[in-house]
Amino acid sequence: MTTEVELPEPTDDVRQDDHHLAAWMATVTGERLEHLRAEGFEGRDLKDAGDALGHQILMQLLATYRPDDAVLSEEGKDDKARLRRDRVWIVDPLDGTREYSEPPRDDWAVHVALWWAGDLVAGAVAQPGMATTFSTADPPVLSERTAGRPRIAVSRTRPPAFVDLLARQIDAELVPMGSAGAKVISVARDVTDIYVHAGGQYEWDSAAPVVVARAAGLHTSRANGDRLAYNQDDVWLPDLLVCRREFAETVTSFVAGYWAEHGQ
Repeated sequence: MTTEVELPEPTDDVRQDDHHLAAWMATVTGERLEHLRAEGFEGRDLKDAGDALGHQILMQLLATYRPDDAVLSEEGKDDKARLRRDRVWIVDPLDGTREYSEPPRDDWAVHVALWWAGDLVAGAVAQPGMATTFSTADPPVLSERTAGRPRIAVSRTRPPAFVDLLARQIDAELVPMGSAGAKVISVARDVTDIYVHAGGQYEWDSAAPVVVARAAGLHTSRANGDRLAYNQDDVWLPDLLVCRREFAETVTSFVAGYWAEHGQ
């Protein structure tokens, strides 16, 4: 049996509110992962240790503070009983494992989201390398755009096939970075304007970033504009779009047209 990790306790206010609890759990997990990063592990050993520790902490916290809720975690077994539950926590204990294993990169994250009776309702994305947690408890305030050209956040290793064409069409700059959470949050931070992904992800990759982005007033959908759905039997999500609302119609129309011509 795995020994429990000694962790702080939340205040009563945090314990009683899903938004604040999500933020607190993501923050606590991220802080412990940041400490682990400094303990001498490298490469694959650091990735494996980080995945294991992040999962252990979140499972311990959820079992303590939300014992009646179901959990879907990247690092855990998928218990299909969640499909019959009203409340399901969808978590990624360490999003951007590759970036986590490359100190001092800060584009990795901890994702905690709550799905309740059909939709995402609360969530948090902790970015410990930035000592910041973005959450629905205190949603990011979307500022005016500061860039002249649109900026598209793309995967460091797996950008969609159409992204170069889209960038040329709207005269956009491509901004490579790791972690789905970091890329989504980069839109809320005015680091980018658009994040479009079509290489496939799982629900835990985007649930927390999406609910935080919605709280900030950003557009969230499938890449062609279709509705995102979570806590599904098949947890694979083929594509994702998070962007400032003024770019939503342009991007979704482009993607729909590209798929009609080239196939999805």
